Amino acid sequence: MTIPAYLRSRLDQYLADLELLVAIDSGPCDKAGCNRVNDWLEERLGPLGFSIERFPQPDTGDHLLARLPGQGSARILLLGHSDTVYPKGTAAERPLKQAGDRLLGPGACDMKAGLLTGIYAIEALDAVGFDDFRTLTLLCVADEELDERTSVPLIRQSMAGYDAALTLEAARENGDIVTARKGNVVMRVEAHGRAAHAGVEPEKGRNAISGLLRRLLQAEALAHPARGLTINIGLIGGGTMPNVVPDQASASIDIRAFEQRELDRAVAEIEGIFARPAVDDIRFTVQHRPASPPMPRSQAVARLEALAIRAAADLGFELRGVSTGGAADSAFAAQAGVPALDGLGPIGGLDHGPDEYILKSSIVPRTALLAELIKGICIARSV
Repeated sequence: MTIPAYLRSRLDQYLADLELLVAIDSGPCDKAGCNRVNDWLEERLGPLGFSIERFPQPDTGDHLLARLPGQGSARILLLGHSDTVYPKGTAAERPLKQAGDRLLGPGACDMKAGLLTGIYAIEALDAVGFDDFRTLTLLCVADEELDERTSVPLIRQSMAGYDAALTLEAARENGDIVTARKGNVVMRVEAHGRAAHAGVEPEKGRNAISGLLRRLLQAEALAHPARGLTINIGLIGGGTMPNVVPDQASASIDIRAFEQRELDRAVAEIEGIFARPAVDDIRFTVQHRPASPPMPRSQAVARLEALAIRAAADLGFELRGVSTGGAADSAFAAQAGVPALDGLGPIGGLDHGPDEYILKSSIVPRTALLAELIKGICIARSV
């Protein structure tokens, strides 16, 4: 039996599994929900011969690491996450439904269908007797949707010595996979002024909001879209009452670029803007944290892309690799020196919203693509 034939025979079960997983609330910090997803993964992976470790966390579900030994030399890691962005109760309000070719449900695209694609690709390889890998690993983390994360050190540690990382996020809406991503840094700026009565003696105040706005506009002007550098003022707040000159204000700035040096330069320039002497007597404090490193399209990534394009052609469809501004865990593989491809789940879109979907027609071909890509990497490694 071929891999596509096996997957076609299992499509109804895939859809039943997707309905089950979408019906599990596994939102941010929902320990019980994420662990129900992990329990399901463990039940499926154990009989296939995987050894499974779970890493309990204080505020989220467990991170799950499953390893399968084989007979070859390639080491391949599949990367996914069990958490979604939806609050408890959403799964009951919006169970999986079909509208034409679209399967809609909370987390269907991001990324419960992706997890299923990983599982079914592994089962397809098992069904055709392929084990020409040294280690096939699935890492499923429970905090991908959060800002404060415990999984990043585990992701980096798990990448060591691997030949490729394949991320189970959905393909782009047009079917493209992702071969390069921007990195991003989040900066938080706080402005400190002096309060005063806005009507009686405003001259005695120092307006923190006005002072912050002036410098934010200078920071925003550093953006250079032609070079891929974007600067977004995403959060802003301050003040207490309309009749009070505000003595405090704050803002968060998202900075993205394809190259680390571009990110570093932008961060330094923005810090410089807020470090200049304040003629308006407004003081600023600035903090920043790297949220995700860039994922460049290296020569090794280009070779993986070529293997994926060839596998897709053998399966009867065209495939392209593209760059995107969004961050994903595949970037941590790149940072560790491991070539990565992203977007290897089914085709889907409208993530994080009420119309989030995957295309039913993409399930079999995209799962077959993942399985054939794993085979291709193993064969290339053994040559």
